[in-house]
Amino acid sequence: MPQFSLYEEAFHPSPWHRTWLAFRESHIAIVGLFVLAIFVIFSLFAPLLTPYDPIAQNIDGLLIPPSWQPNGSISYLFGTDALGRDLFSRIMYGCRVTLGSGFLMVVLAMLIGVSIGTFAGMLRGVRSSIVNHLLDALMAIPTLLIAIIIVAILGTGLVNSMWAITLALIPQFVHRTRSFVRAEMKKEYILASRLDGANKWQLFVHSILPNMTEMLVVQGTLALSVAVIDISALGFLNLGAQSPLPELGAILADGLDVTYLAPWNVALPGLTIFLLVLSINIVGDGLRSALRKRVSH
Repeated sequence: MPQFSLYEEAFHPSPWHRTWLAFRESHIAIVGLFVLAIFVIFSLFAPLLTPYDPIAQNIDGLLIPPSWQPNGSISYLFGTDALGRDLFSRIMYGCRVTLGSGFLMVVLAMLIGVSIGTFAGMLRGVRSSIVNHLLDALMAIPTLLIAIIIVAILGTGLVNSMWAITLALIPQFVHRTRSFVRAEMKKEYILASRLDGANKWQLFVHSILPNMTEMLVVQGTLALSVAVIDISALGFLNLGAQSPLPELGAILADGLDVTYLAPWNVALPGLTIFLLVLSINIVGDGLRSALRKRVSH
């Protein structure tokens, strides 16, 4: 016999649960999340999923068409390039290099940017004005242009391009963190903590940081799309990853020489970059809308 409960306990979802409930109301956001999850799986398990070595050349299989074309072979799903390398394996490893590098750059830029932004947000007077003007000047310069200038100084290569893009992304996190901290410092719960004797470090760790997490998730998602575009652009311009390293921008650049003979060498890597950036942007926009709905309710 089921037990009778006189007092029903009201279910109060957590903030993250409410955000997920608002996020899944958008079908486009769910599709974007599904596509992004596929790219993440490709990145994590590329060594297990790829049928061939991405840099192994095969002179007997040059420019084989994709499997859906009449002259294609099921052995090479996306066909081969001018050196006989399997394009499907290279694109899958390219997702691993591009998305993995972008994730590392965003995490590093977030750690540095949040630290500087918190310090800038707690400043007052002339020092705060100077920092604000410097940040506004840096925010006016496109991140790709900053990355190209830094790569020109450090030299080409994947590692140098990652450092360059990381340095270019830091001002975005500094700007958002500074604005958030300055707004939070004016609220009553911060004033109450200060009256209890909390120092700036305790204010940040125990009061500001827990409320900043959701803002950083949204900003990190948007920064990830910028990082993927920039690292692909530098690879395409031969300033980032160098051939034969399978990076999406470098793969796209390698296919330019045979565009008319084998257009799939350009179309497939370009479509991969497009879908990857689009899915990241859709997820970021869905998160931003979900957080706005949660706050409004």
